[in-house]
Amino acid sequence: MTKNNLLLLIILIFFTGCYESDNFYLHNMPNNYTLYNKSQKSYNTKLQKPYYVLGEWYYPTPAYSGEIFKGIASWYGPDFHGKLTANGEIYNMYGYTAANKILPLGTVVKVINLNNDKSVIVRINDRGPFVKERIIDLSYAAGKKIGINETGTAPVNVIVLSTPILLKHHKNLSISKQKNDTIKIQIGAFNSLKGAKITKNRYKRFNSYIRTKNNIYKVYIGNFKTRNEANNFKIRNNLNGFIVTN
Repeated sequence: MTKNNLLLLIILIFFTGCYESDNFYLHNMPNNYTLYNKSQKSYNTKLQKPYYVLGEWYYPTPAYSGEIFKGIASWYGPDFHGKLTANGEIYNMYGYTAANKILPLGTVVKVINLNNDKSVIVRINDRGPFVKERIIDLSYAAGKKIGINETGTAPVNVIVLSTPILLKHHKNLSISKQKNDTIKIQIGAFNSLKGAKITKNRYKRFNSYIRTKNNIYKVYIGNFKTRNEANNFKIRNNLNGFIVTN
């Protein structure tokens, strides 16, 4: 074997190893794993800006590790294979990627088919699906792994595993510590503290909290920067309630 051939073989082995490592990472990430890669600090935040499609504005919103969204999943394949995705990558229908309307590009999620309990881990690198009630568009390979390559769609749970954007979780704020100049979602109002606590506990995964005024106990979620951010959060989590600012 010549020196040139030997060098070529070494290069091929190196890149094959990298490819296999990436696949191992995607397929073996534990369910409760939280990732923030320091090298992603320079992540292109321009790709997270609001965008306009089919007469509607969409506002990408950071998600928290462990958040669960329920909706309909679909898949896309040959018609888009080889074309550019929203983050500038070339779409590969055999890779484990997906499209979502508002999760930050680069977010890693676990998708569970509620019809058969099959699951797959994918990275969000594209935008869509722009169809009512659909929350994620899987690559052909990912769709096939959970059995929707033939059915076309299926009800799923989408669980956020990691995000390329470092987030500060909402703090569990007491009534006295809650600021008055925040945008939040009101999910209940009660005459008794007992009723308010029941609702608060029902939504505790969102760090819900209680405020009282004039003997009325109100339950809120979040400190959002904008009404659009609050509205996106409300829609993604199918919350009943309304947005308030005070």
